[in-house]
Amino acid sequence: MIPFRDDNPTRRFPLFTISLIVLNAVIFILQMTYPSDPRHAVFAYGAVPRFLLTFETAQPVHPVVTVFSSMFMHGGLLHLGTNMLYLWIFGDNIEDKLGHMRFFIFYLLCGAAAAYAHALTEPSSMLPMIGASGAVSGILGAYLLLFPKARVHTLIFLGFFVQVVRLPALFVIGLWIVIQFINGIISKGIAGQGGVAWFAHIGGFVFGILMIKFFLVRKRRYD
Repeated sequence: MIPFRDDNPTRRFPLFTISLIVLNAVIFILQMTYPSDPRHAVFAYGAVPRFLLTFETAQPVHPVVTVFSSMFMHGGLLHLGTNMLYLWIFGDNIEDKLGHMRFFIFYLLCGAAAAYAHALTEPSSMLPMIGASGAVSGILGAYLLLFPKARVHTLIFLGFFVQVVRLPALFVIGLWIVIQFINGIISKGIAGQGGVAWFAHIGGFVFGILMIKFFLVRKRRYD
């Protein structure tokens, strides 16, 4: 099941949503052309759980800086493409609701919450975490709370056949977070694993749901 657009019009041009997509793409190119080896960039600027919690580091930048640098790096084209697709589908409506700058701050804080959620579940890990998944998960949480009935155009694969269906965001995003929880629980039984930081997704999502109302512009009431 792959969502590719929604029926949820906006009033504002999604300046920061598009800018974030472009910035992620540019940084991915820089990461892939990093001197000596792209993996060195990951270990230099990825968010390492142990460093985030202890502030000790062997990286060229402070661990707090890696919270933000890590969310603009990706492990491959599929990783980048999936995150940017979800950001494109759901980010414009959250930006429209919050305004440009509030949206940008909200996005960064969702990513930071995701990084620390992962660190708290893997406190001794030295494996760096990268990707916009945590920040985008926060956007999904906000979208679910604000637009649960919005219709999302989704590709459904039935063997060799592909069907396009319009499903409510409550179902599409709800199923997505259920999968994150299931995989997160399963991952806890696999010691020393790399791969997907499931609890970063969960942490960002929960932060997005809990905090979106605080970022909404409150209209003044006049008597």
